[in-house]
Amino acid sequence: MNIKKIIFERTDNGFIQFLRYIFVGGLAFAADYGVMILLVEGFSFNEILAATVSFVCGLAVNYFLSTFWIFKNSKISNKLAEFLAFALIGVIGLLMNDVIIWAATDILAPNAVFGSLIAEDKYYIIGKIASTFIVFLWNFFARKYIIFGKGQNS
Repeated sequence: MNIKKIIFERTDNGFIQFLRYIFVGGLAFAADYGVMILLVEGFSFNEILAATVSFVCGLAVNYFLSTFWIFKNSKISNKLAEFLAFALIGVIGLLMNDVIIWAATDILAPNAVFGSLIAEDKYYIIGKIASTFIVFLWNFFARKYIIFGKGQNS
């Protein structure tokens, strides 16, 4: 496969879009995770509140890069409606994210599932890592098939 096509050319190829989404997801995750750690460790925020705020930061990075680089065709012609649909999928992902972090901090941590390998106050990190993979797949496929694809701008 041609590197120029993967990086620069407009495409509806699902595999190339997925590769790009991995990169964009990585950048969005870095923003999300970095803000969460900063808020929890630096400012003593509650883990769930910090995860919610940081998720919004990651969502903004993801939307901008996704609409600019990955998904060029939208089924929704109104940009505000497109963003709201994008955000709604993100909110569903956020709920998934928060439930997984809650389970890690309130169910796994008190039961010391990982024994002494992980301090009880660090289980939120394990939850965040697990939620990243699950929410990543949800976000990509929901956005690709619900919002983007052969649409108004094809």
